[in-house]
Amino acid sequence: MTLQLDHVVVNTRYETDLAAELFAGLGFQLTPRGYHPTLGSINHLMVFEHAYFELIGLPPGGDKVRQELIDSPLGLNGLVFASTDAESTRNNVIGAGFDAQPVQHFARPLQIDGLDHEARFSAVRLALDSFDAGRVYYCQHHTPELIWRRDWLTHANGVLGIVELTIASADPAAAAARYDRLGKLDNGFALSVADAATLAQRFGELAGIGAERPERFAAVTLRSRDPQLVAERAVALGLPHHSTRDRVVVALPAFGSLIEVIA
Repeated sequence: MTLQLDHVVVNTRYETDLAAELFAGLGFQLTPRGYHPTLGSINHLMVFEHAYFELIGLPPGGDKVRQELIDSPLGLNGLVFASTDAESTRNNVIGAGFDAQPVQHFARPLQIDGLDHEARFSAVRLALDSFDAGRVYYCQHHTPELIWRRDWLTHANGVLGIVELTIASADPAAAAARYDRLGKLDNGFALSVADAATLAQRFGELAGIGAERPERFAAVTLRSRDPQLVAERAVALGLPHHSTRDRVVVALPAFGSLIEVIA
């Protein structure tokens, strides 16, 4: 089964305002806040040509609590692959030896150019204990034209897309083998699994961000026309970071995560 990235999720729990402020400050264009009525969650997206970044959380005082967000740590916590047929995808996932929840159909209202629309989705969620590092699931978009809108694809920081997710693991070989069971990744996105020593070689002292969880989605790598645009914004926000001409790594201590931006 070929895997195509759909999106990467940052769990913000009740800190969605803070997360939105940070990512907007780093130069991302965020979509207007969305609300999932049947799930009780709220979100913002940062949309790229082939995938997107999602901030997902819970509204203070909401009448529904999405328990999986409460039970999951803050920060990078969702790896979502694309599906064109959710029921078929679920069968394939079970055939690969994973537990999968029943297909979940949900929607969220949104307004575009003054008109009301409804974005509709079907999700196949693997059991929460399938991967120690975070949640893995699949998303079928029934209304992709409401997500991949051309006026949402441009970001002031020049970021063009998501190219890699780095997973921290005490046993990288075993973890990588488990992810491999999901299928073969397409050429536009990579998963890498690294132990603490390898993370330190790659990210230096910033590798300690989030290290209280030895199994985690440690860093997401984005491609930009000019990584220095992100570096300048990290300086303005006072975020820990280090940079070279063609690469910048920014730490988000409040969310235990790293963002790597490359040319």
